[in-house]
This record gives sequence, structure tokens and C-alpha cells, in this order.
Amino acid sequence: MINIVFFATPYIALKSLEYLYNSSEINVLAVVTQPDKPAGRGHKISMSPVKKFALEKNLPVFQPKSIRKEPDIINELKKLNPDFFVTFAFGQILSQEVLDIPKYATINLHASLLPKYRGANPIQRAIINGDKETGICTMITELGLDCGDVCLKDMISIPDDMTCEDLAQIISDKSPLLIENTLKGLVNNSITPCRQSEEGICFANKLTKEETLIDWAKPAVKIHNLVRGIYKSPSAYFVFKGKIVKVLETKVIEKALKCGELVNSKDGVIVGCGSNSLILLKVKPEGKAEMPAKDWANGQHLPVEV
Repeated sequence: MINIVFFATPYIALKSLEYLYNSSEINVLAVVTQPDKPAGRGHKISMSPVKKFALEKNLPVFQPKSIRKEPDIINELKKLNPDFFVTFAFGQILSQEVLDIPKYATINLHASLLPKYRGANPIQRAIINGDKETGICTMITELGLDCGDVCLKDMISIPDDMTCEDLAQIISDKSPLLIENTLKGLVNNSITPCRQSEEGICFANKLTKEETLIDWAKPAVKIHNLVRGIYKSPSAYFVFKGKIVKVLETKVIEKALKCGELVNSKDGVIVGCGSNSLILLKVKPEGKAEMPAKDWANGQHLPVEV
């Protein structure tokens, strides 16, 4: 039996925790997750999906504000005598003291094919940049940003209409088995971790507010990639008559319009871009629910396509 402590916070990691908890070869000793935070319109204090599952299964839960600065929690983790720590979107940087606790190593599930897209937003960046494929990998965690030796990889194709939400779901589905195979392979020496290549290193930096504002002077395909890359998280947007309009679904078409010109059509709202045009299919106007872009356009009295 392989004894692990699972470090994670968001929903994307939940299936991995569930899978490992139910595995006949893995024993989850405890869960480490971020502190409860306000969420939703009411800003009610909410626990992470990972914590909720752990409590249902009577697993010990640790919630450090910064694990590097909390010796009491570090000492409790040492007492558990784990074979591995497993991290997946945990959200905190581990110190060398923490990394040295497990018998074997700390294993991280990263949502890209390293060394590409080291950092916090690999899912969004892959789609925003128009990549045709990405993947997941397990790595040995070292001090530094996603720079450790890679254990296993699994490639994922990115169709032209895939959103960050779609990709996150596939990653959630594929991760459990990759983590389990990594743990077993390191114990039985069937896996030899490989150093990351020095070529192809790039970073998935956090998205800035400025990046989410649509620039209609850019090619339609780049705007389309932005829309699906930050779908509902936080959403690409433009401002019309002083109101924010979030764009949730688009399609690239070959049509010449002036940059930023909006035209109502039978399929949606056509907008001129730097090259080609974009049809807005679904939007969320400020203060309103999601709706077909055509319904929004009807209320704005846009010119109709001839």
C-alpha cells in the first residue's frame, strides 16, 4: 500500500482525490487544502470541493494560510510518515522542509506538457495562443517553478471550438490514472523521471484585466481563441453604449467589415476584426443573464445584415 497526503483545492482535482481514495493500492492519509473563502453573490464562507470530500470520508484536513510558515502543520505531516505528497492545483509554494517529508518524493500533476507553460494558467494560455494540442504530466516537485523531472505525460488535442472549461474537464478525467501510475511506477522502479528540456520553456502567466478587453483590430481567430480561452473565467468583453458585454461563444467567418462594426444577422452579431470577422453567438450583457447574441442585438437596434 502506497501512503500519500493529497494537496489540492479546486474542483479539477476532485476526481483524482476520489480515485486515489478508492484505489486498492493507494492509502490517502490526509488532505491539505486552502483555507475556506467567501464565494458567490452572498460571499458566504465556502469550503473547497476537496475539503468537502475529505470530511465526508473522515480524512484529516489541514488548511494552512502558508504552509511554509506553519510549523505545527509541518510537524503533523511528518508524523504521518507518508511515502508521497501529491499536489494538484494546491495554490501554495512548498518549502524544502515540506518537500523533504515524504519517503520518496512530492509529485505534482501539471496541466501542460512541460517545459511548455510552466506557471499558474497553462489551460487558458494554451487555448488563447491557439495551440492544437496540450496535455498533462506528472513531475517531481523541486524548489522553482514547475522545473522538476517529468515522470509521465498524456497528450490532449485542442479542437478549434474547445473552451478552457472543456479542457479542464478532460484534464480532470485523465489525471487520476496518470497520478496512480506515477506513484506505482516510482515505487517499483518502472519509471525513470527525465530532466526537462532547456528548449521550449515558456510560462503561463496570470491573466491581466487588460488582456480580457477585446481589441477588434486583432485578427478574428485571435479574438475567438481569447473568448474560448477565458470562457466564464473571467470572460472576454467589450463595452457598448457604456455597458460591459461579456462574450461567451463566437465563430470566425470570412467577411469584410470595419473593425468594431456590429451588424445583426440571422445567426448572431457579426463584428468586423483586423482580418475576417467574428459572429457573436452567446453573450452576457452587464446586469443580465446569458443570452443568444441575436436577442441582445434586437434590443440594441443594430443595423441588419443586407
